Amino acid sequence: MVVLETSKLFGGLSAAELQVLRNAVKVQSFKSEQTIFTEGEAGDGLYMVRSGRVRISALVNQEERRTLSHVAPGDFFGEMAVLDNEPRSATGTAEESTEVYYIPRLDILRLLESSPTLAVSLTREFSRRLREFNRRYIQEVLQAERLALVGRFARSSVHDFKNPLNVIGIAADLAGMESAAPALRQMARSRIRKQVDRLSDMINELLEFTRGSQNAVIPAQTNYGTFVRHFVEEIKPDLADNSVALECANEPPQIALLFDPTRLQHVFANLIHNATDAMPQGGKITLRFLVTDDDITTKIEDTGSGIAPEIAPRLFEAFASYGKAQGTGLGLSIAKRIVEDHRGRIQARNAPGRGAIFSFSLPRSRRS
Repeated sequence: MVVLETSKLFGGLSAAELQVLRNAVKVQSFKSEQTIFTEGEAGDGLYMVRSGRVRISALVNQEERRTLSHVAPGDFFGEMAVLDNEPRSATGTAEESTEVYYIPRLDILRLLESSPTLAVSLTREFSRRLREFNRRYIQEVLQAERLALVGRFARSSVHDFKNPLNVIGIAADLAGMESAAPALRQMARSRIRKQVDRLSDMINELLEFTRGSQNAVIPAQTNYGTFVRHFVEEIKPDLADNSVALECANEPPQIALLFDPTRLQHVFANLIHNATDAMPQGGKITLRFLVTDDDITTKIEDTGSGIAPEIAPRLFEAFASYGKAQGTGLGLSIAKRIVEDHRGRIQARNAPGRGAIFSFSLPRSRRS
């Protein structure tokens, strides 16, 4: 059982101040789950738990009540409404059989006016509580953001995986038919292979999205021109299947750079696949290269309809997509992360009368 003289709030008072406090204080008893005060009521006094435990809660909407804190013996509560003379913003409830010290509002205000020690002690406790409140608030906000991100991640992944899985299921049924002709089996096999590749790409995107930044870069001294040429030759057949031509307006620079070839290939793949998606009827993708003393800039231009104004402000955000029937919505976010992990920069714009231009720059020497 806590006595006033040894409490952290009143322990520093003089004998005369303590006597004033004793004359003002009342001991009140509450049964388990009995309400001590209700939000909206006038703040008529300050409470300190003598024994037992008090729950402070508030309505966060019309149906949900949330516990804000638990008050143990020696701790006080109900002080804000006393000091600012506003209605109670929360409800106090005894969690078990509880006794509290009750000090009327006017008596507390008189003590504060006459006792600098009490004023300093109360201010210190306010500061500690505000810090704790801020810490908890930040944790809750971060947790809410994580949950929202997980939800968006799950919704995007489940939705995007359904289409290729459905195609695989139908193709497998066709291939398994006893009456299926060899040509039909070959077509089903081709469809399954293409959808498996698509699923593999999507899984790689999801894995890339969950990778840590910075430390995931494994740089190697690599000839940039050779790297680009090899990638272009590998991807051209896939683009041709979608009636998309890929060409280099100028030769990729034969310069040795320090970068992670595996992850940079992901940047090219995402940007080129995005450009392909923007040209469902076919078109052309052009690569251009600009070399300065500090950077090598690669520009990827398509002949599509350009970047939609609706998505432009959120272009590089995770799960941001507009008018795309496929993909996870992570491609540009991943590309941005990889480029920035290499101490580079990436940007996008529309070319008047043409399509979209995505460009990224990589430093010729590693920046600190």
